[in-house]
Amino acid sequence: MMSKVILGKTGIVSDKNGFGALPVQRVSEKEAGVLLKKAYDNGITFFDTARAYSDSEKKIGLYLADVRPHITITTKTMAKRADDFWRDLHTSLATLKTDYIDVYQLHNPSFCPKPGDEPGLYDAMLEAKRQGKIRFIGITNHSIFVAEEAVQSGLYDTLQFPFSYLSTERETALARLCKENNVGFIAMKALCGGLITNSAAAYAYLNQPGFDNVLPIWGIQRDTELDEFIGYRHNPPALTDELLQVIEKDTSELAGNFCRGCGYCMPTCPANIQINNCARMIQLIRRSPSAQWLTPEFQRVMHTIENCTECGICRTKCPYGIDTPTLLKENLEDYNTILSGKTVI
Repeated sequence: MMSKVILGKTGIVSDKNGFGALPVQRVSEKEAGVLLKKAYDNGITFFDTARAYSDSEKKIGLYLADVRPHITITTKTMAKRADDFWRDLHTSLATLKTDYIDVYQLHNPSFCPKPGDEPGLYDAMLEAKRQGKIRFIGITNHSIFVAEEAVQSGLYDTLQFPFSYLSTERETALARLCKENNVGFIAMKALCGGLITNSAAAYAYLNQPGFDNVLPIWGIQRDTELDEFIGYRHNPPALTDELLQVIEKDTSELAGNFCRGCGYCMPTCPANIQINNCARMIQLIRRSPSAQWLTPEFQRVMHTIENCTECGICRTKCPYGIDTPTLLKENLEDYNTILSGKTVI
C-alpha cells in the first residue's frame, strides 16, 4: 500500500496522490466531473485548485460538494492587497460550494507576506482563519529565496513549490527544511509540466523514505492519467534499476530545460521578451487551455524571441542556472511547429 503523508503542522493526512486541478479547466464540465468523481471514488481526497485556474473551482464545487466533509480542498489567491484577498476568498467559497477552505494559499507572491505589511495580506489571512473561513495558511512560490524565507518565518503552515527528480540540491534541501520546521510541503510540477513522461519514475522518486513529508499533486486532465495514479495507490512503483536509469537519462537531458516562471530574470531583457512566459510556453500549452496561448497577441509575444541578442543577462539572473536563451529558442521552434499544425497538442 502507498505511504501516507502528514502535511506538517496541519495534521492533514493524504496518500501521495494529490489531485492537481489546474488541467481540468481544459476539459468540459462533464469530462471534469467524471475525473473528479472517479478520483474520489478511488480514494483520492486531496484536491488543489486556484482562483486563477478559470473554472477549476467551479467544477470541484459542482461535483464534489456532496462529499465535502471527506476531502481536503486547497486553493489560492493572487491578491496584491487585502480588499482583493477578501473578494477572492468569498468568490472561492461560493464557487466551491463550501463554507471553509482547508488550506488557503497566497499564490506566488514576489515577497514573503508578514504581519503588519502594508498590503495587509497576512493580516487578512489571520482574520479569515479567526472567522473560520480558512483552517490553515499556505503560500506557493517559484522563487527559492521567497520559499526559504516563508518556511523559516514560522508564519506558514504549508509551502507549495516545484519539486521532482529534476530539482536541484538546493530545492531538495528546501524539502528537508520544511520537515525540520514542520511545514507541510506540497510538491507542484512533479511531472515538470509534461517534461517528465514516465509517471512511475516520478512517483517512485517522491515515494522514497527521505521524502515522507512531500505531498505531490499530479496535474490530471485525462482518464488514462488518472488510471495510472489510481493504480499507484495499491501498487506504488519501486525505484528499480530500470527507473533509476530513466531518471538519470532525464536528468542529463532535461534538468536545464525547466523554467519555473519565477520572473527573477525580468524585466531587464533588452529585447523586451516576456521570458517568464516565453521560456515555458510549451508547458503552458500542454497543461492549460491552449487557445489562450495561441492568440495573435501571444504569437507576437513569442516572436519577440527572434530579437534575442544572447546578451546573457537572463542567464545570470536565473536562480536555477537555466540556459535561458537556448530554452527560449527551443520554445519558439516548438511553438511555430504547433501553429503550423505539424504536431498534436
